Amino acid sequence: MGIQSVSFIGLGALGVLFGSQMNLSLPKGALTFVADEARVKKYKEKGVYANQQFCDFDYRTPESIKKPVDLLIFSVKADGLDAAIELAKPIVNEHTIILSLLNGISSERILGSVFGEDKVLYSVAQGMDAVKVNNILSYHHMGMICFGDQEAGETSKMTKEVAEFFDRTGIPYEVDTNMIKRQWGKFMLNVGVNQTVAVYRGNYGTIQVEGEPRETMIAAMREVIRIAQYEGVTLTEDDLSYWLNVLDQLNAEGKPSMAQDVEAGRKSEVELFAGTVIALYKKHKLAQPTTNQMLYENIQHIDSHV
Repeated sequence: MGIQSVSFIGLGALGVLFGSQMNLSLPKGALTFVADEARVKKYKEKGVYANQQFCDFDYRTPESIKKPVDLLIFSVKADGLDAAIELAKPIVNEHTIILSLLNGISSERILGSVFGEDKVLYSVAQGMDAVKVNNILSYHHMGMICFGDQEAGETSKMTKEVAEFFDRTGIPYEVDTNMIKRQWGKFMLNVGVNQTVAVYRGNYGTIQVEGEPRETMIAAMREVIRIAQYEGVTLTEDDLSYWLNVLDQLNAEGKPSMAQDVEAGRKSEVELFAGTVIALYKKHKLAQPTTNQMLYENIQHIDSHV
């Protein structure tokens, strides 16, 4: 049978981006967006749009979903993960496959500790330039979801089922048999691009050209390369070049999530990025990562006025 039902928790840019694509090919009722009662009411009243098209999503409280879903995708911000986990419990059973589209390198471990590691595939979303302002999403590049098993070299039945489902629903994807390294690579990119664009109040174009912002971004990324080796992950200058190339393909007018948060007056995810890098340097008794420290202090200052 494969995957027949899918739920998203989180109506942010990634939820709308991939949910709107899936909704084109799935039968009514197969895709749901799960939220608490207050959010469901708000979502139904306001609606949401992707590239000017109304998204006819089915918004549900978990109690109103008759049985556990086959695929559950978390697309919330990091500070919303605990609440999302509680919401998800009624719709997860032993057959549910879980994917996380959250930034950072910790959400899969957290989800595995609650629901069981055997249910969680590791994933990253990359290459999109989606910008969501209020309830309107716009993008030029959908990007893709890279996913696979926690153990390097494996391709499990779960991974194959998700690949078949993405084929069926038109979601661009790549199966990676070394997802821990892929996650650290995306983390390296996020540490650089998210924080730099937020501090310099720019867009992707700001760091696609030579100059101080791009140099700052690359310096922050190299600090991740250094700490990754102490965590057992090998990142190289080739990996840096790969992720810079991903970045350089994006629409120059687009903005990463942290810049969107800053502009909207929301708290940033700085603890997930520079906060994590700084903590890992302390853990391994290394001198502080000066670029990430600078970015951290600047973003904390911005956050203090939210």
